Amino acid sequence: MAAQRTFSIIKPDATERNLTGAINAVIEKAGLRIIGQRRIQMTTAQAERFYGVHRERPFFRELVDFMTSGPVVVQVLSGDDAVAKYREVMGATNPADAAEGTIRKLFAKSIGENSVHGSDSAENAEIEIAQFFSEADIAG
Repeated sequence: MAAQRTFSIIKPDATERNLTGAINAVIEKAGLRIIGQRRIQMTTAQAERFYGVHRERPFFRELVDFMTSGPVVVQVLSGDDAVAKYREVMGATNPADAAEGTIRKLFAKSIGENSVHGSDSAENAEIEIAQFFSEADIAG
């Protein structure tokens, strides 16, 4: 199978606790390669665009406020069936329901502060990657 790309965000609740390295270790142990990575302070405009699909939902403003509350680490991951693989590695959105050894079981504080985001499809991965990376930023 050809390598596929997916997008990841290590969220403010995790960067605040200095968990980037620990999360990266779980990602790499699962066989995914980190081929692009950058620590940023997401702006309100970036968060509103990124989560625009949720604009009409009651939690939209809270989500934008959370994602702009501290630094995040945006990443491009690569591997066989990377989208599905990373979703498996992340674990269920609710850390109480997440499988042992998944990022959310290991590190999430709550459903809202669940440490990571990952693309839900190859199409969305391409869109999300393009919001934060140019091809020149991705190596590998």
